[in-house]
Amino acid sequence: MILGKTMWNFIQNQILGMKWLYTLVGNLINTLGLDITNKVGGTIHFFVYDLIKIVVLLCCLIFIISYIQSFFPPERTKRIIGRFHGLGANILAALLGTITPFCSCSSIPLFIGFTSAGLPLGVTFSFLISSPMVDLGSLVLLMSIFGWKVAIIYVLLGLVIAVSGGTLIEHLHLENYVEEFIYRGKKIEVEDEKLTIRDRVDYSFSKMITTLEKVIIYIVIGVGIGSIIHNWIPKDLVVKTLGNGNPFGVFIATICGIPMYADIFGCIPIAEALLAKGAKLGVVLSLMMAVTTLSLPSMIMLKKAIKPKLLGTFIAICTVGIICVGYFFNFIQSFII
Repeated sequence: MILGKTMWNFIQNQILGMKWLYTLVGNLINTLGLDITNKVGGTIHFFVYDLIKIVVLLCCLIFIISYIQSFFPPERTKRIIGRFHGLGANILAALLGTITPFCSCSSIPLFIGFTSAGLPLGVTFSFLISSPMVDLGSLVLLMSIFGWKVAIIYVLLGLVIAVSGGTLIEHLHLENYVEEFIYRGKKIEVEDEKLTIRDRVDYSFSKMITTLEKVIIYIVIGVGIGSIIHNWIPKDLVVKTLGNGNPFGVFIATICGIPMYADIFGCIPIAEALLAKGAKLGVVLSLMMAVTTLSLPSMIMLKKAIKPKLLGTFIAICTVGIICVGYFFNFIQSFII
């Protein structure tokens, strides 16, 4: 028992959390004549350490997830989901969403493809909610920052939102609020390719590079904002706005997250800095969920595929779910961290 706990602490602190990197970067900055305990040195320390850590974890995660994803091309995924019905199909779609792209904008084309292929609307929405909100990357990154309890509960609750949201949309019978061009889309059956291990490795490496190119700017911006919050924003201000002193902190974080556009990797450093400054756990996780699931650019893209009533229903379901998750994490924060 003790050995297992020691091994897990090593994995979380030194492999996922990269505490050795934190110390190394701090020593290098001190060597350059900067004091990491003051605002300027601390800002540089946070920025360099978090940027390297997130990029390394990102590359490893994308490679592994892309390798897994190579076994589930869209047509095969469609056939797998098509074998299930009712709640089971929603659960499977939500689970498959965890091994697909890291942001909502890249999930929308797959959602359109699945819908045009004839999958039930509620099932495709379970996929659409799950894909950006609870991918495997979020599990590992949250584990590296907040610990395994927070990470697992976050993912489970995200899946609950995805399954329940898709199920509700299915029961509301909103198929008529999907744009006609999607249902008229050409249904193409593609045979499974026989990929070798080398093919899958090449695909995974290519996916890693292209994804990194797309998200690196958001990571840099997110880490930059996080470093400023961590070293320049007064703790009292954060506590007053997003801490125990404000019962509406979850609402504020959720609404503020919608106009933003980033993925889980850009949100993590902001959430980490806010939590360190005294923001409640549920507040920072609500912000992350809102940014990754309901970003304004994603909603603009989605509006091209579905009509306002269905779009409004989707936004309302996700918003209510995110707010509930936020208050739940605020309630259990003292028990899990």
